[in-house]
Amino acid sequence: MKDLCITTTIHRYQWDELSEQQQTLIEEAKRMTRNSYSPYSHFRVGAAVRLKNGTIVRGSNQENAAYPSGLCAERTALFAANANYPDQPVEALAIACYAEGRFTSEPGAPCAGCRQVMLETEHRYRQPIQVLLYGQDVTYVIDSVDELVPLGFFAEDLPKH
Repeated sequence: MKDLCITTTIHRYQWDELSEQQQTLIEEAKRMTRNSYSPYSHFRVGAAVRLKNGTIVRGSNQENAAYPSGLCAERTALFAANANYPDQPVEALAIACYAEGRFTSEPGAPCAGCRQVMLETEHRYRQPIQVLLYGQDVTYVIDSVDELVPLGFFAEDLPKH
């Protein structure tokens, strides 16, 4: 037997250590929490995607009484970007969470479904997507979605017919 040790590097930043471009994208994600439709969880999530051409595409979580019919903020933003700008690679994705009248102290992390969509988007354009996870006390910056999903599932993993 051999062990496989996988490590992930997560950079921890204070607000004033982030670049202006990073702060701008995070502010867009924070603003999008206002557009969240979350009457069941009361957990508002906003996302903002920056494309290679500088365009920012936004999303927020959208819940539904038929729970599987809702969609996370990350996926609404990424699907909108891919649908409206199919030739523009995604460079960065910022996520902010708001609950109980304030932004969360610690960053919220994307669910597994969102990580899979993020991973496929990164591989689709063959360039890393920087992930910015905002918290009032600290912001996590991850250089690539591969860091979040080291053993990813890809098209080449599907059987060939």
